[in-house]
Amino acid sequence: MSDRKLAGQFFDAAIGLLQRVRDEDAGDIAAAGILIADTVADGGRLFAFGAGHSSLAAQDVVYRAGGLALMNLLAVPGVVGVDVMPATLGSALERVEGLASAVLDSSPVRAGDVLVIISLSGRNALPVEMAMNARALGVKVIGVTSVAYASETKSRHVSGTYLKDHCDIVLDSKIAVGDAELTLETIEAPFAPASTVVTTALLQAVMATAAGALADRGIEPPLLRSGNVDGGHEWNGRVMTEYGDRIFYRR
Repeated sequence: MSDRKLAGQFFDAAIGLLQRVRDEDAGDIAAAGILIADTVADGGRLFAFGAGHSSLAAQDVVYRAGGLALMNLLAVPGVVGVDVMPATLGSALERVEGLASAVLDSSPVRAGDVLVIISLSGRNALPVEMAMNARALGVKVIGVTSVAYASETKSRHVSGTYLKDHCDIVLDSKIAVGDAELTLETIEAPFAPASTVVTTALLQAVMATAAGALADRGIEPPLLRSGNVDGGHEWNGRVMTEYGDRIFYRR
């Protein structure tokens, strides 16, 4: 099989998933965007969390040109990415019970805020407890996960529950268990994961909805501009000054 054919198959698979979430998650995407707009309008703060490769989608909406300046990364040391050594440590930390509580207790997250939690499987202790504890604090939780994992895998949390069970809004990425879209007779393992493509698209759709909802209310969305266009830094400086009490990645 040619490399070009495999590439085309991956694009087809990713496009198919994007079409599914566009059509099947439309109501939840709209609800998540409205929740974020409500939070911005009411003076709340926005946070995003993901562990391992799920953190890529969280980082994609933080300090991003064209994105909401108020979105902050809730980082857990050791699980943000593969920069930790050994890389397997991050996966191990996701299964540690009690870690989420320690992170939230030392974070600026408070009642009235929104926390976006991204976890493909939603089965590990860290995302489950992060959602449970955040809601107990009065924080609204948007979960981005693959609901299929809840019926095809076993929860790793003592409660037997998944991330999806502790969210105000769930965005289902539709990713199949194992996160690999392609198979080939000459390759023993499935390959070509699409979760990052789909999850980042889901969240950008939510952010676009939120920006539009704010504009509909006569509120200028606190958007960032690229620092690589003329006037971008000046624009961003104004936004960060106006909303400085809700932006934590500058401190």
